[in-house]
Amino acid sequence: MARAAARARTAFRLRGTKTAPQPAPQPPESAGSRSWRRVLRRRPAAPAPEPEPAGRRGLPWPARLLAMLCAFVFMVVFAVVLARLTLEPSPASAALTHTNLHPGRSLRAYLDRPALRDAVKQIGGNLLLGVPFGVLVPVVAPRTRGLLRVLLLTAIVMLLVEFAQGALVTGRAFDIDDVILNTAGALAGHLLLGRRLGRAVHARRRHA
Repeated sequence: MARAAARARTAFRLRGTKTAPQPAPQPPESAGSRSWRRVLRRRPAAPAPEPEPAGRRGLPWPARLLAMLCAFVFMVVFAVVLARLTLEPSPASAALTHTNLHPGRSLRAYLDRPALRDAVKQIGGNLLLGVPFGVLVPVVAPRTRGLLRVLLLTAIVMLLVEFAQGALVTGRAFDIDDVILNTAGALAGHLLLGRRLGRAVHARRRHA
């Protein structure tokens, strides 16, 4: 009787205990799958591309082409006018012209003249000769829209003109102050109008 009671108690205890579920057997991994897992773990996730900000909407290509053509025509006309004003001989002024390699010397001479009209004519005329460079160059040549490039191009062209005046034209002389004034005029033209025209003609729209 004692053995029967012990067996009953043992069976009752076994019924009350629950066995933990055993995990399902996983198929063995191959060497290729393990290598791919290692590569994926080592490679960082690529960041999501940020949307580009919407840029300015430029002119359509027919309008852009027309604007560049008009600017080129104005540039040619300006070149002809510049040649007439700077490379035309002036024999009557041969004895009065002198080469100036010192910046500021001619400017002081202009300002020391008793007639204000002569000073305004000399200084203002040289400034106006440089304005078309600052306005037209950013439209004709999109790669030279930067301020430094426009000023460098203006200075180079005007230096060549002054060298031609001093070496080939009677009654004309090289004057470094003329180059400085021409470049200052190009700076004013670029800041006032040329930069805006260049952006309006050659700007391209970026889709967001």
